[in-house]
Amino acid sequence: MPKILVLYYSAYGHIEAMAEHIAEGARSTGATADVMRVPELVPDDVARAQHFKLDQQAPIAKPDDLANYDAVIVGTGTRFGRMSSQMASFLDQTGGLWMKGALVGKVGSAFTSTASQHGGQETTLFSIITNLLHQGMVIVGLPYAFQGQLKIDEVSGGSPYGATTITGGNGARQPSDNDFAGAFFQGKHVAEITAKLVG
Repeated sequence: MPKILVLYYSAYGHIEAMAEHIAEGARSTGATADVMRVPELVPDDVARAQHFKLDQQAPIAKPDDLANYDAVIVGTGTRFGRMSSQMASFLDQTGGLWMKGALVGKVGSAFTSTASQHGGQETTLFSIITNLLHQGMVIVGLPYAFQGQLKIDEVSGGSPYGATTITGGNGARQPSDNDFAGAFFQGKHVAEITAKLVG
């Protein structure tokens, strides 16, 4: 069965929670799914003053870890319509993998969160996907087979480019059951596609 890495950065815990549901979706197929996070770049005193969630259990990844997996699902919150600097910095350190072609042919996927419904979810997903394409990865999104992204009777994340959630301006809104269902579906879908490619 394929080995899946769910790699994330989460300042306030929303993406951390989504990452766990993505991993559960992947595991539901029998795949192995590890959840890891990228290092925090903000000084500890600043992070505490900004109420960052610092008690996250996922281990810190190193760039070379990515080569050990058949698929990498990358998630981070949005910063002005693009990925966070923490995730960008981590991906910028994967030049050695690029030089070796270590990720060519592996599956890549993305997920994100924004404060508002139109806060840059799709541009952030594409800012992640662009990096994965440069590494030669095969991109898998969140197809409309997940009907939850068509809901209009409640505030919902979701995009054909990846699972998303909406946090609200002060971060008070947590991912909904529908957001988590999209994350689970994406993890399962990525694992199923990956199994076909590595089988």
